[in-house]
Amino acid sequence: MTSQKNSLSNTSDSFSNSHDPVMVNEIVECFATVPAGVVVDATFGLGGHSKAILNAHPSLQILGLDQDAFAVASAQRMIVEDQSVRGRLTIRRARFDSLTQVLEELSINQISGALFDLGVSSPQLDIAERGFSYRNDGPLDMRMDQRGEVSAADVVNTYEESELAHLIASNADERFARRIARAIVAARPINTTIHLSEIIVSAIPAPARRTGGHPAKRTFQAIRIEVNKELEILARALQAAIDATKVGGRVAVLTYHSGENRIVKQVFRSAENDTDEPKIGSPYVHESQLGQRRARRVRISQNPSAKEQSENRRAKSARLRVIEKTFAGAVG
Repeated sequence: MTSQKNSLSNTSDSFSNSHDPVMVNEIVECFATVPAGVVVDATFGLGGHSKAILNAHPSLQILGLDQDAFAVASAQRMIVEDQSVRGRLTIRRARFDSLTQVLEELSINQISGALFDLGVSSPQLDIAERGFSYRNDGPLDMRMDQRGEVSAADVVNTYEESELAHLIASNADERFARRIARAIVAARPINTTIHLSEIIVSAIPAPARRTGGHPAKRTFQAIRIEVNKELEILARALQAAIDATKVGGRVAVLTYHSGENRIVKQVFRSAENDTDEPKIGSPYVHESQLGQRRARRVRISQNPSAKEQSENRRAKSARLRVIEKTFAGAVG
């Protein structure tokens, strides 16, 4: 029991360490014009974006969501120790597709906006025991919520070769997905991250290993996405956030790979193209409002500055997209 407590404390301390949030200035600017109220940080992590938003915009509060127990513990510590966020930050342990349920539980009818910073957080990568890193040896875990039943070890050691090849290709655009899947199946059982990383590297042709970063990066990403069902839940979570947002509020999303980016584009495009078409005789809607779009994209796609990309490796693949609610009511 003592060792478990120490592990929790050490990991929570790691979550409290300083890491630079991606595109923090752009995110703060994004929420400068939203109406007063609650902004949902749907992927709270270290809380860097949330703290910057609170410091810059006194009229806003933050509802933070995170499925990682250690991130929640770090946030609770922040609330106790940091007077600048006390009374303005609420944290809940929840996956972001539970957004509607959490709002109902807290009796929040509308929000001023939402932020989704997708992918894995820096502490999760840095803590070898979490099993996310292809550079640091640890167990094959990759669960963002450690209550989850399926770990990376289950995916790596029990999926059929065809299933593995499909998820590696679809979740990471890995062109050598079949070769990697074949090598993984042949090497079973695989129990550690370094063992898996070595198998992936050996399956990729030597010339291809010299470009595009670490050869195992894409496959680890694909397995992590599968373990946490990240792409399966993203569209409905974004839809729920847009539906809950007030007129003038904004939803901002940071994506890090093509799969996430495609889903965000599709949801935002659908929201932008959706219009309100009440009957002209309605006493609640002026004729001039007929056909008004429910949302407009503020930033179609923005990358971090060259300076930030050189200083923060996580920022290199980031893309920011922002949509603003322009008409009341649910979208879609």
